[in-house]
This record gives sequence, structure tokens and C-alpha cells, in this order.
Amino acid sequence: MEKHLSQMTLKELIRPEGIRCSCGKVHRCGLKWFKTGSGIIRELPDALQSIGARKPFVVMDENTEKAAGHQVRRVLKDAGVPYAEFVFPHREGKMEPDEYAVGALTMALDPTCDVLLAVGSGVINDCCKVVAHACGKPSAVVCTAPSMDGYCSNSASMIVNHVKVSLYNACPQVILGDTDIVKTAPDIMLQAGLGDMLAKYVSVCEWRYAHLIHGDPYCEEIADMVRTCLKKIVEQADGLMKREDAAINAVLEGLVISGISMAFAEISRPASGLEHYFSHVWEMLALQRGEPSDLHGIQVGVGTLLTLWLYENVLNIDRVDTERARKAMAAFSPAEWEARVRRVFGATAEPILDIEKQSGKNLPEGHEKRLQIIEAHWDEIKKIIRDELPSREWVYSLMKRCQMPLTPADLGISRQDTVDALVVSRDIRDKYLTSSLLWDLGLLDEAAERIPSA
Repeated sequence: MEKHLSQMTLKELIRPEGIRCSCGKVHRCGLKWFKTGSGIIRELPDALQSIGARKPFVVMDENTEKAAGHQVRRVLKDAGVPYAEFVFPHREGKMEPDEYAVGALTMALDPTCDVLLAVGSGVINDCCKVVAHACGKPSAVVCTAPSMDGYCSNSASMIVNHVKVSLYNACPQVILGDTDIVKTAPDIMLQAGLGDMLAKYVSVCEWRYAHLIHGDPYCEEIADMVRTCLKKIVEQADGLMKREDAAINAVLEGLVISGISMAFAEISRPASGLEHYFSHVWEMLALQRGEPSDLHGIQVGVGTLLTLWLYENVLNIDRVDTERARKAMAAFSPAEWEARVRRVFGATAEPILDIEKQSGKNLPEGHEKRLQIIEAHWDEIKKIIRDELPSREWVYSLMKRCQMPLTPADLGISRQDTVDALVVSRDIRDKYLTSSLLWDLGLLDEAAERIPSA
């Protein structure tokens, strides 16, 4: 009998023939080689050889070049492995995964290379995935920080025409996490990785009731795989800022397993919920204004606390007030909704308005169908919330011990941007979120008025 996904080793999870799951599907991930540990960088030539790569195209920025680029060059040269390289030129503020970055990488790409080797974390890895997929080459990554869960996902979080989108492509075939490199990352990148993992409490919770209300495909084994790696991380969390090897390994492995969960599910639901959408909106607003934004995982951590506050309020609802929900739907004004989207997103509003044209999530008939399901299953929905979520106070205490930002104000985010992020979160993609549930209940605007921002 096949082992449960949560009981499998990473080597078992990435076996090429895939895993026949109790949900009836065969889950596969494109990752073929993954190791973490001290000195693992020395195994880079063997890792590349394992996927038949002979000449990597090494991609870095000025920061990751300092963190690991010199070691990558030395290891490849000592092993007699030819390579070409590209170091992204300096840009004011943080590097963004946008058309400029992808274009610069594409123009520099040496066509004689047979694999794109990302030396970095989020942005560099995502850009390499997009370009590698477009030109039919595999990608690989040398991790430089345990800062996000996209290392092994089959999607890239990109900015297209100033809108945050997920482009589905292929995950790297090789991931190498040398803890001697990773634990030299700045404190904020360690905190970002923890923030991105704490989000999984919310994402799994939302996934379960989105399956119930919205019909999203759900796999309990994948969800339990995420819960298991999250448990290991929080047990080690207090050692993270001390840069203890066990804590670094736990977070890095958890981030990779989170990516595998998305590849298995073929959607981002196991790893991304409303807490991510706070971050997405804040980043889009910063781009629109030409302002810097914090690391994704840092913003996601704050978004997790905000979402847990919303759930505290949801659990206080004894029964669904269908009369209030239907009155809110009857009073809904498409013109006012569009005006708000245009106010918040300005010149980037059109692609977001197009999402509603395709999904019709604001239409009365869809609302009525969802409302009936919510009413019939309200006790079950509340049980899901209680089963999946820790208390907000517990998460707050953990984040505080790790010296992480705790409120939007800590990030310099205004109350208006916090309110707007909650209200428009359900608009930027067709995904059923906590904010979608509140909207269906006729409670979203009220929650937005009361949400804490400092």
C-alpha cells in the first residue's frame, strides 16, 4: 500500500513515475535532484550531470553574486564544467520580476547553454523559470536565502503590465540548498521565509472551504503534507534567527515541499490564500506609485495576522444572515465597484476588470448559489476554521520573538491601503478567498472598516 504523502521523504516525493494518491490522481513534480546541508555546493556538477546538463547559463544579481556566485564559478571551473553567465545590472530599489528583467535575461542568454542556473531566490528563480520554459530548456537553482516557497513551484510570480500574475511553466529540475550559504542571508530574508510558511495555515483552511463552496479540486493528502512540514518549521522557528542549522534546514525543506504541493495540486491553493493577496495588492500599489515595497514573505506574515483577525470575527457568527447577504447583493452597484477598482489600481485597472468579465463572480445567480451552500454548511465551515487555524495571539507571539513586522503600520502601509487591499483582494484573480466569503455574507465592507492597521 502506498505511503501517505506526509510520510514520504523528499526523494520519494520527487520520483519520476509520480505518486498514485488516494484522491485518485497521480501527482508528479518536475524536480529531479534536491539536497540541503553544509557544503552541498560541491555537488553542483553531479547535480547538473544528473539531468544531462553540460553547459549551464549562470544567472545572478549583484547581491547573489556576492552570496554564492563566486563559489558557483569556482566549483564549476574545478570540475571542468564550461558555463556562461549573466549578472543583472543594478536597478534602483529592489529588482522586480517584470518584462524588463525577462527581456534583459532573454537578450543575454547564450543559446549554446542547455540549462538556466539561477543563483538566488524569488525573482531570479522566477525569471529563469519563465525564460527556460519559453526556450524549451530546463532550469536549476542554487538557493541563497530561505525567503519564499517558489523554489519548486510550477509557476512564476511575475509582474505583467504592472499586474501581479502567476505564469504556469515548469519547476526547476535541480535545487541545491547549501546551508553554509543560506544562513548568511540577511535577517529579513530569514523572516520572509518564515512569514511565507506561516501563511500555510490560512491557505489550507481556505482551500478546504473553497472546495466546499466554490468546487475547487482538493486533495487531503497534499494538505496534510503541507501541515506536516509547517509543524516541523514552527518547532524550529526560535532557532531561525540564531541561524541554527536545524532551523535553516527545516525552513528551506518546508519551502521546497510547499512548492511541491503546488506542483502536485496543479494550483497555488495549498500555499497561497488571502494573506498573499494583501501582499500582492500592496506590491501592485507600490509599483503604480514608483515606490519600494517590502519582501513578499514579510508582507505575507503581516497579511496572515490580518486574516486571522478576520477569522476571529467569522467564528463569532452563529448563523448565516441570508437576508442581510441578499440585501447587500441587491444593493451591489457594478458602476461603484468599477469606480473603486479604477481608484485603487489607476492605469492598471483594465486587466482586473477583465477578470470579472470572464469569471462573473459579482453576478447575483452565482452569489445565490454560493450563499445557499454556505448556509447549509455553516457549522462545517466553522469547524474547518477551528481545526486548521492557530490563534492569532500564538502566531503574533512567534513572529514577535523572531523580530518580524507585525502590522501594516510597521511596514509603512497606510490604513487606506490596508482597507483597499482587503476589499479588492477578491478582484485581482478568480480565486475564492476569505474576502470572497465575507462578500458573500454581505460583511466585507464592515470588516474593512474595522480591520486593524497598527
